[in-house]
Amino acid sequence: MIGGAKMTTIMTLWERYGNKTKIAEFTGHDWKTVAKVIRNGGKYEKKPHPQSLDTHKEQIMKWIEESLTGVRIFEKLQAMGVKISYSAVKRYIRDIKQREEIFVRIETKPGQEAQVDFGYAGLTPDNTGKKRKTWVFNMRLSYSRLDYYEKVYNQRVETFIQCHINAFKSFGGIPEYVKIDNLKAAILEANFYEPVYQHLYKSFADYYGFKPIPCRVRKPNDKGKVESGIKYIKNNFFLGRSFKDAKDLDCKLKNWLNNTCNQRIHGTTRKIPKEAFDLEEKSILKSLPLEEFKMSSVGTRKVYHDCHIYVEYNYYSVPFEYVGKEVDIELSNNLLKIFYQGKEIAVHPRQEGKGKFSTNQNHYPKYKRVCETEYQEKYQAKMAEIGPYTEQLFLSLLDKHPHSWSRPIQGVLSLLKNYPGEIIELSCKRALAFNVYQYQIIKNICENGSYNLPVEFDYTREEKKHEYAKI
Repeated sequence: MIGGAKMTTIMTLWERYGNKTKIAEFTGHDWKTVAKVIRNGGKYEKKPHPQSLDTHKEQIMKWIEESLTGVRIFEKLQAMGVKISYSAVKRYIRDIKQREEIFVRIETKPGQEAQVDFGYAGLTPDNTGKKRKTWVFNMRLSYSRLDYYEKVYNQRVETFIQCHINAFKSFGGIPEYVKIDNLKAAILEANFYEPVYQHLYKSFADYYGFKPIPCRVRKPNDKGKVESGIKYIKNNFFLGRSFKDAKDLDCKLKNWLNNTCNQRIHGTTRKIPKEAFDLEEKSILKSLPLEEFKMSSVGTRKVYHDCHIYVEYNYYSVPFEYVGKEVDIELSNNLLKIFYQGKEIAVHPRQEGKGKFSTNQNHYPKYKRVCETEYQEKYQAKMAEIGPYTEQLFLSLLDKHPHSWSRPIQGVLSLLKNYPGEIIELSCKRALAFNVYQYQIIKNICENGSYNLPVEFDYTREEKKHEYAKI
């Protein structure tokens, strides 16, 4: 098969020489090919599409939509009993893509839809003068094309939601739908038919009363309006402008948005966005809620082998089935919620301070559950066998660290492998005299022999405290 330029060359030579053999020699083409081109008047004669595939066109288009390769489509057709060559299938797919690469322009009603996206805007100075990676958030109302823009320094879900809130405030209302790109901030799995939303974003959407719609993967026309908005601000605001700092950028952006962007005649609608919004769309938007959405902190954590996650210096239990997995967390003022693949798997009151444990015993397997009182009594008895000061150390640790006492106590008991009980008892006595409860220090006392040094210690007072602690 030869291209259009070569066919033009053959026809030009034919007009000049009128000799097919000579033309074949000049061009290096077979004589039959030259004769065919001349016979068709220099026009390319396409092979007809295999008629047998036309009956399967709808199914083939679906497979193309699912990004199946030509080889996989050929294999599927073979499995259906279709007798055809791979080259014919490949040619048929290519022609479909050339013909079907069109889209239907979707126009929406006033107040029906907004589209949102982030666009990278390069490096801009913050208020300290440091250059930072900067993105621009755009929400565009699909009917009036009224825009809201905001510069941000990250694409976290909290930032994404706050930009929505600011945009809704700017519009004075909320559209029925918000079409979003498949951002990780909003969509966990880019599946158009069964989207799994980030729990916080879904809660936010429910609170404000709009329905989020994810765009299909590799379908830029699903959000063509906002993609045009991102391109527009890059070319008409950021390009060729410089900024002193973040405050200067925000000021210039607001001025450009209000006086240029939303006041221009839009290239598609041929209307001024602000006028179309005020006249036809503003009154249709849903009212803003009386109170703003209360933002929670979100993130991910790995579940440790002890069925706990670590959040802000404290520990929270998770069902044992999720050990080793990454879970999502949502942290509000009073609660910590834990999710796995969008499903809530645990809830805890937030712990104050540091080093605290919030443990639900049901999160452990049945064979691992031990009565806390029995567990403590077992270790108290072992420490008491060594001596009263060692037992007092146990009670003091239990009082000061009720959720993390076991490791240092196990450490003290392990000293019995290397030292007699009398030395450990004297070491604990010295440690208590100085209000020291760390295993490593007690070990050091055993090693350096300082347990023999005299200490001022009111045994009677401590003995009373010991007796009181047992009650």
